[in-house]
Amino acid sequence: MTGNSGNTANTAAADEGPQGPRHKRDLTRRKVVVAGAGAAVAVGTAGALAAGAFAGEKGGTKPAASASAGAGEACYRLTSETTEGPYYIDADKLRRDITEDKEGIPLTLALKVIDSETCKPVVNAAVDIWHCDALGIYSGYESLSTGDGGGAPTDAPSGTPTGTPTDVPTGAPTGEPPSGGGGGGGHEEPTDDERYLRGTWRTDRQGRVTFKTVFPGWYRGRTVHIHTKVHVNGEWTDAGYEGGNTCHTGQFFFDEESVLASAEVEPYSTSTTERTTLTEDTIYDQSGVQGGLLKLKYDQKNIARGVVGSITMAVEPDATHEGTDDAVQPGASTTASAEASASSS
Repeated sequence: MTGNSGNTANTAAADEGPQGPRHKRDLTRRKVVVAGAGAAVAVGTAGALAAGAFAGEKGGTKPAASASAGAGEACYRLTSETTEGPYYIDADKLRRDITEDKEGIPLTLALKVIDSETCKPVVNAAVDIWHCDALGIYSGYESLSTGDGGGAPTDAPSGTPTGTPTDVPTGAPTGEPPSGGGGGGGHEEPTDDERYLRGTWRTDRQGRVTFKTVFPGWYRGRTVHIHTKVHVNGEWTDAGYEGGNTCHTGQFFFDEESVLASAEVEPYSTSTTERTTLTEDTIYDQSGVQGGLLKLKYDQKNIARGVVGSITMAVEPDATHEGTDDAVQPGASTTASAEASASSS
């Protein structure tokens, strides 16, 4: 596999070749190929980073009820489910540092996963994250990205429609909307072997996991975001993580102030792509932390020094949310969601 650079010290998995077609990805038998048993060791120093990032967590991340709440009382509101988007690749990199050689503002992503009913941490869960680079390009799908720093699929609609449609549908709609309703589109098969800005790691005894990456850029039709999945009830083995269920598929979002600050720093400042704001995005449900809005810490006079983003994800460990057909665009009909799918990922 190409795309790995000087991050071997932070990489817990050996590279592999193309994974082949994944039209039917059986997440009950998902595997992460690793170098050996030592690669699945729980978070060490990263756990301390995560603890520091969460120390000042306030506002929407506070539980609605205490940890001693009686049975049936919700501890946290469930974190919003979203579409997985067309650019998910079943994890083949077990690592915390997913940067590889990509340029951008350093980002430490400190996550915590808890059971929404009991407030207890979800231990030994496999957490996936993936996102575009500073110019809106996804690894594994570089040929589907535009060449001007846009990063949107090449078949996304552009310009103003002309003429009169000749095949206007009549009667009531039938059947199901396309897979990935909610603005995500159907899954695309990878077009290259690059795997930068993708990785998987396990939660520790406090339900925490920390990733090192770069601040994402933007592309046509979407606000700045990071994708995530949480897999539970499986088993960590010498071969990786096997079995279980995907209990959460979501996205993390960044406030406008931080995105505007990042846009002043290279290489983000070289992008010529029109940006979609947080309030304009068709996936973010405008619910703050519940919807995936990160709590960010950085030097407001010099964001280039680095950012720490933290959030607590409240999940239902026994539920299954793969994000392929059960996440509908907030505030929109399934028809409207399907129409938006071409410009979102």
